[in-house]
Amino acid sequence: MPTVRRSRGALAALALLAGCTSSSAGPVDATGTTTSAGPSRAVSNDLRMIEAAGDGRLTEVQQLLKKGAEVHAVDDEGRTALIAAAYGGHLDVARALVAAGADVNVQDATKQSAYLIATSEIGEAKGLELLELTLVNGADVSTLDSYQGTGLIRAADRGFADIVARLLQTPIDKDHVNRLGWTALLEAIILGNGDAKHVEVVRRLVAAGVDVNRADGSGVTPLAHARDKGYQDMVDLLAAAGAR
Repeated sequence: MPTVRRSRGALAALALLAGCTSSSAGPVDATGTTTSAGPSRAVSNDLRMIEAAGDGRLTEVQQLLKKGAEVHAVDDEGRTALIAAAYGGHLDVARALVAAGADVNVQDATKQSAYLIATSEIGEAKGLELLELTLVNGADVSTLDSYQGTGLIRAADRGFADIVARLLQTPIDKDHVNRLGWTALLEAIILGNGDAKHVEVVRRLVAAGVDVNRADGSGVTPLAHARDKGYQDMVDLLAAAGAR
């Protein structure tokens, strides 16, 4: 699990942003906007809240919010408290931060957001719960990760069939191609191991009407990949759907 890193240089920079004079700017929020000037203690509270969120310390997060910690503040890796909580799978903290106005679509320096983390990074059970929280609070399902992939591609890779099914109920692009040249269907076949959970992902994608003949960047189709790997259950599903 990624941890919140508070380098000496970052803290010094944040202290400068907070300023010791009335003309100094305040801390930077997740939009890159400088907040109003304030004491260095406020900046410290922002970082303390991100760290507490990552550790799942709900009471401390709530106390820091009451003290004025900025819910949109980011650390030196671009993470908000919500992103830190999401990575830790701390759903109670995530709910508290969303209720306080945290943005579920903000992405950190690695292009992760609370929404994208939910699709692949914390297991299927917690991920599904976090995903629902983000969806009902404005998650943008067109958001892409560092591989230019959607949440659907990420969930298919992991074999998270229930998350795949939930995302298929949204306007997400079922046939989006990431920078590797793979769709969600291709990712489930190529990066899965042909086990029951990846077969179920393929089943749900096929049932949702994905393009079963969209080839990868080398022109290899999903059916050809499944045959090459000896994944007979996937071969049968694809063939029945008209794959060539």
